[in-house]
Amino acid sequence: MNGFLGGVTAPDGSLVTEAQVAELIATACPQADYRGKKVLLIIPDGTRTAPIGLMFQALHAHLGSVTSAFDILIALGTHPPMPEEAICQRLEISAEQRASRYGRVRFFNHEWDNPAALQSLGTIPSDEIRALSGGLFAMDVPVSINRRVFDYDEIIIVGPVFPHEVVGMSGGNKYLFPGVGGAEILNFFHWLGAVVTNVGIIGNPHTPVRAVVDRAGAMVSVPKKCFALVAKGGGAAGVFAGTPEAAWARAAELSARHHIVWKDRSYHTILSCASPMYDELWVGAKAMYKLEPVLADGGELIIYAPHLHEVSVVHGRFIRKVGYHCRDYFLKQWDRFRDYPWGTLAHCTHVFGGGTYENGVEIPRAKVTLATGIPEEVCREINLGFRDWRSIRVEDYANREDEGVLLVPKSGEQLFKRR
Repeated sequence: MNGFLGGVTAPDGSLVTEAQVAELIATACPQADYRGKKVLLIIPDGTRTAPIGLMFQALHAHLGSVTSAFDILIALGTHPPMPEEAICQRLEISAEQRASRYGRVRFFNHEWDNPAALQSLGTIPSDEIRALSGGLFAMDVPVSINRRVFDYDEIIIVGPVFPHEVVGMSGGNKYLFPGVGGAEILNFFHWLGAVVTNVGIIGNPHTPVRAVVDRAGAMVSVPKKCFALVAKGGGAAGVFAGTPEAAWARAAELSARHHIVWKDRSYHTILSCASPMYDELWVGAKAMYKLEPVLADGGELIIYAPHLHEVSVVHGRFIRKVGYHCRDYFLKQWDRFRDYPWGTLAHCTHVFGGGTYENGVEIPRAKVTLATGIPEEVCREINLGFRDWRSIRVEDYANREDEGVLLVPKSGEQLFKRR
């Protein structure tokens, strides 16, 4: 595959080793090519499981002494910024190591909502958008990116690939857009994904949204390299190096084998226990996205997350105005909703799931209930069901798949699909 530099895959039941990672980095990033160069490492925030610490430390050990700059930019998208302590946890380094061994490394959070932090790359014209979206949209889409990327000689993207509700399979150029991109391209392709629907997108590598993301990635003139990871437990089942497109493609193939759970039936009741790493519904909603394909018509999916007390720090005010609804609720009242952030509307449809809206009446395909720290009055306000989490005994949902009851103890990264 053009642009592919190499990769390593662990045998079943094992993980890629530190020595294998070091060897792959040495092959993909010859030290002589980086002498005196400035390198920017783009990594995910704390809402993605992956051995980012292993990769950062191995890359720094190989390149830190020969580069003139080796810095970190957190691909937040629209998530809240990370304090330095949290970034150190993400990199798996101590405060003492931060002050000594990694003292020259600068940490930056992406600022998607600060125009002064962004630089325009131009516009994807409407005729291209029509072709890329399969005719769903025809509009000019402005593209901007964090201007810091232009202070460096090379961008190295390090991040995992998982099934994803908007783009199909995450990773690759998605760490640029929306990772460190501006609001216009972010809002557009999120709504594009919502129009196609979560069930129509998730787990599929080649989607209209991926086509738009890769088109935007091609507009970034700074040389780019990517280490695409297939996470497994606290390590990796595979690591692939190359261009963002080529490394991602190899990782997406392996991710599909590791991160998609196939079921022979759908379930009328699903207790989806959101991972503790999700601290607000904006990200914890993956507990719905990844289970919707096996949720039966008329069924109920319960997001169980006592630790979750916030709808969204950044987007909550908009969500509380519009509420969670099906796609057609928004499309059939588009003049009413078109001026809200499209990325927020997309999130609202993904959490609510499928449904219909006819003659002013919305009928959900299934029910979504929150058993979280979010108060009942807020759940009702945003048009989701409420269950007191203290009334739920998780063990009561175990081992009942034959009855149509599914328990997922740590949801959010594995996709469940029906055969």
